[in-house]
Amino acid sequence: MRKFCHYISEYLGVLVLAAAVVALLFPAALQQIPTSVINPLLGVIMFGMGLTLNLNDFKIVFSRPKDVIVGCLAQFTIMPLLAWGLASAFQLDEALALGVVLVGCCPGGTASNVITYLAKGDLALSVGMTGVSTLLAPLLTPLLTWALAGKSVNVDVVGMLLSILWVVILPIVIGLSVKAIWPKFTEKAVDYLPAVSSIAIAMIVAIVIGANASKLLAGGLIIVVVVMLHNLCGLGLGYLIGRLLGLSEPKKRAISIEVGMQNSGLALSLATLHFAAYPMATIPGAVFSVWHNISGAMVARLYTRNKDN
Repeated sequence: MRKFCHYISEYLGVLVLAAAVVALLFPAALQQIPTSVINPLLGVIMFGMGLTLNLNDFKIVFSRPKDVIVGCLAQFTIMPLLAWGLASAFQLDEALALGVVLVGCCPGGTASNVITYLAKGDLALSVGMTGVSTLLAPLLTPLLTWALAGKSVNVDVVGMLLSILWVVILPIVIGLSVKAIWPKFTEKAVDYLPAVSSIAIAMIVAIVIGANASKLLAGGLIIVVVVMLHNLCGLGLGYLIGRLLGLSEPKKRAISIEVGMQNSGLALSLATLHFAAYPMATIPGAVFSVWHNISGAMVARLYTRNKDN
C-alpha cells in the first residue's frame, strides 16, 4: 500500500493531467459534483501539510531571516506583477485576467516542498518560505488582488481574508496540533499523506475543468500559453534573483521553485467563492494546477542534472 501511495505522489503531474483530460471528455459526469466541495478538499491538503510540518521547521524564519524575506518578497512581487503584465499583454477578458492575477497573488504551493526535495534544493528554506507566505496570504492575497484587479472587479478583501484563514490557516493549525498530541499516529499517516493530497488536487482540477469544459475548449489555448509563461518566468526569475544575490545553488533552486509554483488550489477556491459572477476566473487556477506539476517535475530533473549539483 505504501508503495502504491508513493507512485501516486511521484506521478502527480500525470495524475492531474489525466484528471483534466477526463474532465474535458466527460464534463457532464463531473458537473454532478458541486463546486462547493473544493473548499473541503483544499482543507484536506492543508491539514496534511500541517501534519508534515513541525514548529522547528519555522526556526529558519529566525535563524536565516534574510533568505526567507528575500524569497517571500520575490513571491509576492514577481508572480503578481507577471500575472498582471501577461493578462494585459495578451488582452485577456475581465474574468480570465482576474483568474490569472488571483493565481499570481496566492502564496507558494505545498507541492513546491516536494519538488525542492527532488531538485536537491534547500528544503528547510522551501518549507520556511511556504509557511511564511501562507501566513502572510490572508493579508497580502486580497490586497494584491484588489490593487491589480480591483479597478475593474469588485474584490471582497475581508471575505477573501476570512476564507484563507478558514480554508488554509485553520487546517494547518489543526494538523500541527494533531501531530503534537498523537505523534505515533502522525508518523504512520505521513507515508500516505502525499497520495491523499495528490488525489485531492486531481479532484479539484477535474471538478473545475468539468464545470467550465465548453468555455475552456472555446478559448483555452491562449490561457494555457499565459499560464505556462507565468509559471516558467516565475521559475526563471526566482533563480535569477538568487544568482544576483550570490546565494548557494540549493538556495537558488528553492527560491526558484517557491516563486514559480503557486497555491493554485487556493486560487480555485477563492475564485469559486468570491467571483461567482466570473466563472471563467476559475480556469487559470485549474490550468496552473495541471501545468506547474508537470513543469515542476521537469525542473527538478533539470536541476539534478546541473553540474553544480
